[in-house]
Amino acid sequence: MSQTLKRERIPELNLVRAMAIIGVLFVHSTSNASMEMTNSNYYWLYNFVNIFMKYGTPTFIFLSSFVLFYNYYTRPLDKRLVTNFYKKRFVYILLPYFLFSIMYYVVLHYMYYQGRPFNESLITFIEKLFTGKAYTHLYFVFINMQFYLIFPLVLWLLKKYPSVVKWSILIGLFIQWAFIVSNKYGFNVPNKGSWAFSYFSYFMLGAFMGVYFPQIKQWFVISRANATKVRVASWILLWVVWVTAGLAHVYIYYLLRLKIATYNTLWYELFWNVHTFACALVLIQIAYWLYHKGPALIAKPLNRLGTLSFGIYLIHPFFLLFYREHPPQTGVSWLIHLWYASGFGIALMASWIVVGLAARFLPHAWIIFGNLPKPKPRPVPQQNSGQLDVR
Repeated sequence: MSQTLKRERIPELNLVRAMAIIGVLFVHSTSNASMEMTNSNYYWLYNFVNIFMKYGTPTFIFLSSFVLFYNYYTRPLDKRLVTNFYKKRFVYILLPYFLFSIMYYVVLHYMYYQGRPFNESLITFIEKLFTGKAYTHLYFVFINMQFYLIFPLVLWLLKKYPSVVKWSILIGLFIQWAFIVSNKYGFNVPNKGSWAFSYFSYFMLGAFMGVYFPQIKQWFVISRANATKVRVASWILLWVVWVTAGLAHVYIYYLLRLKIATYNTLWYELFWNVHTFACALVLIQIAYWLYHKGPALIAKPLNRLGTLSFGIYLIHPFFLLFYREHPPQTGVSWLIHLWYASGFGIALMASWIVVGLAARFLPHAWIIFGNLPKPKPRPVPQQNSGQLDVR
């Protein structure tokens, strides 16, 4: 396409980001409980939350790809576009990643590795920085970096051969599962989950959606006026697949963690892939309903949360790390359950407050937390023409 076509904004995606970060926080806040509470009568609930909410990272990867292809597909692919693309990724993604990698590495060094020699610490940090392992959650940024490297090439291919776009989802699934299967039965890649090929179906789902969204947007709007027999049937099918795969995903991990039964690892991969793949589409449907029909008391805070989600993703483990240093010294079960539940609340609210205040009051906060919403300008008071301004 030689002519730029300006596309309308999709504000509903902020609600998808909000639901994705909530999923991430639930998973991270229950990770310890999923290992330590196996003797509890409520372990089924901890396991359910920890597994059913694993849609967060795949959804963020899908959203990143969706927004990129939505914004760039109709623009001329030239040197200026590619240069600006990488400049923005460096400023808003790589720089915060680098700073948070340093922060987490220094904190962990101070807490657990004070006796380690400087040279060894420096070499270890460099290795972790370039593998996304300076802290447990930073692998997500590392995966996105890999997608950023290949994005201009994939964009060029899809623009040059537009007929391939309709097959992009199948192509993504094929590449992802070829990597999964070959890794299991052939070469063994260390840290498989830190490589982009493990998430390629979500990347290509985002490519498909980004290109075709203006044509398929109405499918995501669940309403009586928008319903047809085919749409209703497809909506029901999607939600049934999502719930069924999600519950199956939860159940096989429940059996595994309680050492009741184990299955071929490909089953865990399959249920996770189907569950989270369907969930990404369901979340867009929910977001459209919330944004246009949902109560403002829910939609407005979620919208704000979505705009801050990347910064919250980066900083929330910092609060969880120190919170977990002070577990309850009691055998009273309800206090232990309350302590685990409060971990989620602390991670959410402390992160939200810090990133929100930074976005509003800290100049150049994007250096730390990435692309943040700009604070709204304060309204200029109207002067009364009949009074003297004595300011």
